[in-house]
Amino acid sequence: MGDTPTLWEWAGGTAAFERLTEAFYARVVEDDLLGPRFARMDPEHARYVAIWFAEVFGGPTTYTDEHGGYPHMVAKHIGMAITEPQRRRWVNLIQDAADEAGLPADPEFRAAFLGYVEWGTRLAHQNSQPGAEVFMDAPVPHWGWGVAPPYQG
Repeated sequence: MGDTPTLWEWAGGTAAFERLTEAFYARVVEDDLLGPRFARMDPEHARYVAIWFAEVFGGPTTYTDEHGGYPHMVAKHIGMAITEPQRRRWVNLIQDAADEAGLPADPEFRAAFLGYVEWGTRLAHQNSQPGAEVFMDAPVPHWGWGVAPPYQG
């Protein structure tokens, strides 16, 4: 099979995740369930999330190097009391945004992408609950292909 590309490479690099987060947050601010939560979002928020995704999926370590890595991301969610319907809406909207942004639609990429989205949103949901015991000292996760790497015939 040769060298397997990272998910970041397969997606099209950081630019692909910038398109994703731009499309996603355009949907979020208009959404009745999530919009109020993001009403006062930093204008750079979409870019920060794009570089988080880039690092998670095997790209440059910009989020860790410039924004505090995993502890910073986790801290952003503490005490937010994210509800399960909000988490689920986030998952649905990010999938729609992935289509709009032209992320690869092959089943292998989308399974890996959604695997991370499910894991990350469930962790954010858990960590956001009042009184949650939050583990802060971890590296940014590095998400790979899992059980289905891309077929390169």
